[in-house]
Amino acid sequence: MAEHLSQSELDYPFKLLEYLNGYRISKGIFSACELGVFELLLESEKPLTAGEMAQKLGTSEDGLKRLLDLLVAIEILNVEDVQGTAFYNNTDVANLYLAKSSPKSLHTSIVYQSQTIYPLWNNLGDAVREGKNQNEKTFGLPSEEIFSAIYRSEDEMLKFMGLMNSTWVIDRHDIATAFDLSRFKSIIDLGGCSGVLARELAKEYPSSTVTVLDLPDVIQSAQRHFVQEGDTIRFQEGDFFDGEIPSADLYILARILHDWKDDKNLKLLKKIHTACNTGGGVLIAEVLMFENGRGTTLTQMLSLNMLVQTEGKEHPPSYYKHLLNEAGFRDVQVCRTGKLYDAILALK
Repeated sequence: MAEHLSQSELDYPFKLLEYLNGYRISKGIFSACELGVFELLLESEKPLTAGEMAQKLGTSEDGLKRLLDLLVAIEILNVEDVQGTAFYNNTDVANLYLAKSSPKSLHTSIVYQSQTIYPLWNNLGDAVREGKNQNEKTFGLPSEEIFSAIYRSEDEMLKFMGLMNSTWVIDRHDIATAFDLSRFKSIIDLGGCSGVLARELAKEYPSSTVTVLDLPDVIQSAQRHFVQEGDTIRFQEGDFFDGEIPSADLYILARILHDWKDDKNLKLLKKIHTACNTGGGVLIAEVLMFENGRGTTLTQMLSLNMLVQTEGKEHPPSYYKHLLNEAGFRDVQVCRTGKLYDAILALK
């Protein structure tokens, strides 16, 4: 690898130092979200000083100023010096993706990463040595019961549901329109959580009925906290691994199969094939690796995250094609969206 580096990088490892300190940048953004920095600046509608923000947020002025200046350095915030006083405001990216009230906010996803995923990654070395997730070491929960870690309290469940919301807020349209799904008149989103992807499907295909099927606790929380006025989607309690799967024309598996081992995935797909109406199918939404088993930096990080948090990993399209064919599906089509999540459609 060193032979491809420039002489300046060999003389002084700027890029390596940037990578080594990347966690500090992540935690800086996480902390700013948790403190309410971006939301305050959005609501203020004018630049604020560190002192004004510290008073409103209940922080020390010195500590907040250091955090704000880091965010300026990574181009998340703007700053203007007026007669020796620094005034801060959000960039467009911060307003759109980091302020909590923005329609495209990633705030809940960031809080989940900070409070749940970040602690798991403290045990990454153990995960690599042992080849298993770190839920037991991090949270004192059985490693094989991954959803007991995710749903270990209602607060943690809501954080996870917020993570799913953030994910599909920015990727839902690409997944819903990756293929023409108008022929499927009954659609069930298995493990659809709060229903954000299901709502996009209902919007794109208004002549179809769209149902979210998830565990009872999840559905009850979704109905308490995420139901929207005029909702056209339905919610149904169920366990698609151990319970019955209702018949439908199309089943959605969005970020489901990457959590589990091959045998469990194959069992689920065979079960879906049995329940699926003739001419129906299954739509899978996942991060897709390249066929050589590698991927972009973000894809590789997400696959490593599956090691520390779940039983699964990210896969190339051929993995899903093989499973789908084994389960009885045919005509497997792959759509690379050019975004984080890609789509695979297979028919019965």
